[in-house]
Amino acid sequence: MPKNIPNDNNMQYEEIPAKSRNGMAMLLLNTVLIFASIAIFICGIIITNNNSNIALGVVLIIAGALYGFLMGPIMFAGLKVLKPNEALVLTLFGKYYGTLKDEGFFFVNPFVTAVNPAAGTNLSSGTIVDEKAAVASNIMSQSITIPTLSKKISLKTMTLNNEKQKINDRLGNPVIVGVVVIWRVVNTVKAVFNVDNYKEYLSIQCDAALRNIVRLYPYDTSSEDQNEKSLRGSSNEVAEKIKDELQARVDIAGLEIIEARITHLAYAPEIASAMLQRQQASAIIDARQMIVEGAVGMVEMALAKLSENNVVDLDEERKAAMVSNLLVVLCGNRDAQPIVNSGSLY
Repeated sequence: MPKNIPNDNNMQYEEIPAKSRNGMAMLLLNTVLIFASIAIFICGIIITNNNSNIALGVVLIIAGALYGFLMGPIMFAGLKVLKPNEALVLTLFGKYYGTLKDEGFFFVNPFVTAVNPAAGTNLSSGTIVDEKAAVASNIMSQSITIPTLSKKISLKTMTLNNEKQKINDRLGNPVIVGVVVIWRVVNTVKAVFNVDNYKEYLSIQCDAALRNIVRLYPYDTSSEDQNEKSLRGSSNEVAEKIKDELQARVDIAGLEIIEARITHLAYAPEIASAMLQRQQASAIIDARQMIVEGAVGMVEMALAKLSENNVVDLDEERKAAMVSNLLVVLCGNRDAQPIVNSGSLY
């Protein structure tokens, strides 16, 4: 486990299903009881006005008013609707009550409270959006999407696209790196109770994991060691290490990292031009080396063919001159301009 990661031995929370009943049945039952209590309330008023049995009338009035105007409306607060891949973490007077994770219409204790500390936090664009700030900005521009304050926790697969970061690689060169993380909530209780805001926590830990991994690799491999791992040449391996590092950090928050991928990789602007010249120089050297190796082979082949076929007999001085001329022609970066000697060879 990476360093500086809190131990969650003292923060073990297991999901338990919340006690619930069929929401539609309870809705109909509560509606019938409310109408019945109103009818009882009216009957109590009639009995009291007729002075036939004042005590009974008062009892009917109190009973009908308590349920029809107080308990009945409170019971409606226990109705919960969940769509697929949604969950509700419920607490009762500060204690964990249970989690609703199945889709459908449910009735739970009307005094329970749904908890979601990340409500109003939007990480889809890589930034954290405050609800009040979004509302204020929407007054100026109607094109902004305001995140909802729903207490429901989404269990869908989501994307975190953090802002690009400037990080020094293993050689100390500043590089700009961007990463996208595919994640989801797998333990709603840990996500709610172990961290203050699991979305913000994920974003911060993503930055930390990215820095820890990028500084272990150079941007590119050196010419001396072509088997060296680098950010540019081993992006899949680097992304896998980022995923493992991040997963170890967010286990405490009940999150699962499905995939991590590097989406942007470049030298920082202050050294980009210098590194471009370095890459160009390296490419020129490699090309020249290949040209020289090929030219030497061609000269050797030409001398061998001339000697083998007895085309011309050259002494060492003439061979050296021929080799020099051929190398100039073959290694030059411009087309050679031949000069024809019409006189004697010597």
